[in-house]
Amino acid sequence: MQDKSKVIYGNEISEKDYKKAVHSKEKYEKKFGDDSGKVYKAYIRKNDYIGDLLGVRDIRLPREDEIRNENETDFEEKEAFDKEKGIIVGNIRMGFGHYRISMAMASAAHSLGYTPYWMDLNSYTQTTCTKVISAQNDLYSLGSRISQKSRLFNKAVWEPMNYEGFRKLSYNASDQKNAELMAAVYADIPKEIPVIGTHVWPAQAAIHAGMKYVVNAIPDNWPMALHLAEGSVHTIQTHNAYMGYRILNGMSGSRVLRPMPAESLIYTGHYIDHELVENIESDCAARKQRKADNKPMRFLLTIGGAGAQKEIFAAIIKYLIKAVKKERAVLYVNVGDYKNVWDELLQEIPELVGVSSEHFNDWEDTRRFCENAMSREVTGVHAFWHENIFEAVYATNLLMRSCDVLVTKPSELAFYPVPKLFIKRIGGHERWGAIHSAEMGDGTLECRDIPHTLQMIKMFAKDEQFLSDMCDNIIRNKKMGLYDGAYKVVKIAMKMKQKD
Repeated sequence: MQDKSKVIYGNEISEKDYKKAVHSKEKYEKKFGDDSGKVYKAYIRKNDYIGDLLGVRDIRLPREDEIRNENETDFEEKEAFDKEKGIIVGNIRMGFGHYRISMAMASAAHSLGYTPYWMDLNSYTQTTCTKVISAQNDLYSLGSRISQKSRLFNKAVWEPMNYEGFRKLSYNASDQKNAELMAAVYADIPKEIPVIGTHVWPAQAAIHAGMKYVVNAIPDNWPMALHLAEGSVHTIQTHNAYMGYRILNGMSGSRVLRPMPAESLIYTGHYIDHELVENIESDCAARKQRKADNKPMRFLLTIGGAGAQKEIFAAIIKYLIKAVKKERAVLYVNVGDYKNVWDELLQEIPELVGVSSEHFNDWEDTRRFCENAMSREVTGVHAFWHENIFEAVYATNLLMRSCDVLVTKPSELAFYPVPKLFIKRIGGHERWGAIHSAEMGDGTLECRDIPHTLQMIKMFAKDEQFLSDMCDNIIRNKKMGLYDGAYKVVKIAMKMKQKD
């Protein structure tokens, strides 16, 4: 196999950058070891949180204290892989975005009659793979937190790294070397089961491990070499990203690069869950009817990433609290798996106490509320916190259907079929999500400060056409197939297998 860190789509990497990539792998190998010769016996179990909703089965690897003799019946009696209908959704937890894409893929696969296997490469703590991913995730999270506290760091380091640093082929060369240390997690998995990577590392690791059919579902709308996994089929959510990836635009400064082969890159549209796509028309009709009937406008605030941008959400809540008390507005506040964020909001805005209902760590209560909100009146502020990552992420999906406006940074949620108000981004690459959404007519421009954010709140609340136009655009976008990306990715993965 050609060294994927030396030549990327026919473009040679400089000796200096190649040595840097090799050194990166050696550094992690020295720190965490190399288990590439080990075979972790994979087994399957039902996902306790989204297993019933999305038909998801987890792929687990035994921890050291669980490893048994291969001849023992405990392993022999475990569920076998479905080699005909099974499809692996490979992911990591790095923020909520990649988990969200994975859920969309699992939902689409389930709706098409396939069995989605959830494979989180950041959950196998006994492996070198997870140790390498966790180390990089910790660094990214630290940088993200510092960027929220220091404008200088954000301007001088964080924005350039997210916008240009990750864009370079040299960065991909290092990632490919590091991914060689991740391949062992696939050792015991049937090679003919298709893999959809919703982060580049699961896709790269699958290629290094010899998995035959790998799709790399690229997020965002800003082409970066970070997301390349040569040997896989890459899928893209926007035409802008397609063009940028096809010619590897700007990935080696001003140098004109050899383009990606046409068969390696496919435009699919947005990666959206089946449950949301299926109900677009009825959900948009309900939003327009609530507006026409002068019902309280429902704002869904999604606060992820350890409470990043909490000050913006606090300003929105302070602005809307009077309207909430007069039953002219409703707030859904999902703090994900960070309960401390809600506690801090309560301290900062004491008025919340009297108008808030807490839906904390009770999945059945959350699901019941979301179902009832589809057809019943809702008042006040409703806060949601779930300790489990699956519930924390999927709660937003459930709440999305009955909300009128989703308030979010322009992350992966920028592609979802719901009217959106975009607050300030985290990382330069996210700006292009807001730009794309505004062009598609289903979201606002990015509001870079609190005054402009509150201006948009007023527009949604007081303008007669603002919300309605977005709903009409969403319905029109659905007719064009804009939100069919997840279905298409699953079909591409299965078609690769069927061709053989």
